[in-house]
Amino acid sequence: MKIYLDNCCFNRPYDDQSHLRIRLEAEAKMKIQEDIRKGDFKLVWSYILDYENEKNPFRERREQISKWKKYAIADIIESKTVLELAGTLLDKGIRKIDSLHIACAIQAGADYFLTTDDGILKKARLVEQIHVADPIGFIKEIEI
Repeated sequence: MKIYLDNCCFNRPYDDQSHLRIRLEAEAKMKIQEDIRKGDFKLVWSYILDYENEKNPFRERREQISKWKKYAIADIIESKTVLELAGTLLDKGIRKIDSLHIACAIQAGADYFLTTDDGILKKARLVEQIHVADPIGFIKEIEI
């Protein structure tokens, strides 16, 4: 199964863990990464992940997140198809950067797009080409 984790997912373990939801999402994300390392899931990467990660002001976080690129089976670059897909998602009310992430995941043929971004999760029903879930929801769905 191919999965795409957006930048919010990769950064979740660095967020304030005193909030239960954040701590649970971080734990779920760490389990997913463990499963990627074991080969249970195939990770998809993109130029938008690189772009967003490079903007992270915390060097250590940037470096740790960028190390995950080596586990990716695909690295999607900007293309006409990606931009067209993103434009369709943008027209549905999904923010520009989020539309580009989702478009890259779709272009790669990912089965799931994982995020902790409430804005994306609230509009998940508008994305028909891929399952959109948070890390906890993903684990619940695949373990049933």
